[in-house]
Amino acid sequence: MPHEGRTTGDTPAVTAIRVGYARVSTDGQDLTAQRQALAALGVPPDRIYVDHGITGTHRQRPGLREALAACRPGDTLVVTKLDRLARSVPDARDIADELTARGVRLDLSGSVHDPTDLIGRLLITVLSMIAEFEADLARARTREGMAVAKAKGRLRGKQPKLKPTREAQLVALWRAGGHSSHELAEMFDGARSTVYRAIQRAGPAPAPASAPASAPASAG
Repeated sequence: MPHEGRTTGDTPAVTAIRVGYARVSTDGQDLTAQRQALAALGVPPDRIYVDHGITGTHRQRPGLREALAACRPGDTLVVTKLDRLARSVPDARDIADELTARGVRLDLSGSVHDPTDLIGRLLITVLSMIAEFEADLARARTREGMAVAKAKGRLRGKQPKLKPTREAQLVALWRAGGHSSHELAEMFDGARSTVYRAIQRAGPAPAPASAPASAPASAG
């Protein structure tokens, strides 16, 4: 979309614009709040670019690339929070370098930072370090919560699809050698992965019991 501006003589005067970027990590999350916040910060709805279902650590973000491509020297890229733009220090530095090369400022929820200014770059780096720390902290809390739940028996992993008696029948037929894994999957209304997991859980077949030694014939 071309920039709007007035014409002075033969040289059109280019008006700086505000380009918005919004992102959510999962498809189940809603972008409405970010869109409303960007509109309140002066970003026109048709200049808001989004990424849906993409994490901040993912380097391939089509919406972000479109937002950066839409910026021209003197424009401002607007985001509601830095973690919507980057979740790691290296990624934030790369974006700051690109903004610097384009002559574009960064507006973080109303606080404008100029990447071409040393203080502006410092603030962006510090804020990106905080965002990265918060992301690491959230992952650590998730792992800790899963460990506690697993210890309490609330998180047991993938449960068997077959009841114990049915699984025992499947394993017996497999050990008998008369059926393929595909045939067993059809017989027990499951997938071959179900058959393989049942066999794996059952472990190796028990060794057959040795026949009792016959008593020595008595001399007669």
